[in-house]
Amino acid sequence: MGLSEGQIRTAMDELATREHAFARALERAGYPEPRIRPRGYKTMLRTIVGQQVSVAAASSMWNKLEAELGADFQPTCLLERDFDTLHACGLSRQKQGYARSLCELVAAGEVDFENLPADDEEAIAELTKIKGIGRWSAEIYLLFAEGREDIWPAGDLAVMAGIGKILELDERPDEKATRAMSDPWRPHRGALAIFTWHCYDNPAL
Repeated sequence: MGLSEGQIRTAMDELATREHAFARALERAGYPEPRIRPRGYKTMLRTIVGQQVSVAAASSMWNKLEAELGADFQPTCLLERDFDTLHACGLSRQKQGYARSLCELVAAGEVDFENLPADDEEAIAELTKIKGIGRWSAEIYLLFAEGREDIWPAGDLAVMAGIGKILELDERPDEKATRAMSDPWRPHRGALAIFTWHCYDNPAL
């Protein structure tokens, strides 16, 4: 599960003592709500289903997939379906390739969502073995589904824009700069990432 409300509050209170800009933004915008997803391969599969489509379209595809495979389906259930069956659920050829890669790795025990490496970088490396899953998707999974406290998805547009807004920078920092400036905020960067999303389009700031 993701970071709890209490964990986020504790982390942001600590960060506010280190950086005046965080304290100012926290006073104006308040604490963010937790972002929590279930642990397991299904959360990653939902990420694949939702790539490059609207929330409504992703929800429709997922509902069709569950209707076809069953609510408690295992990876082998998807692997047993042919192209046309999955296409009827809304999965394009590309999405099917990614979904099959995920299910094959899980079924073979090569990616174990219940026992990912404790080291964040090692866990990211394991998740990115899945076809179609890049660093950002891996980081979001580790933050929302596992509640890893120091995950910092520096390549996220809203994180880059949000931290630029909070720190009142003249222009939005790029991914490299966003990652480089974050060292003083360890080990609370996960809560800070959630806070940047909260602040990104917050009218209070």
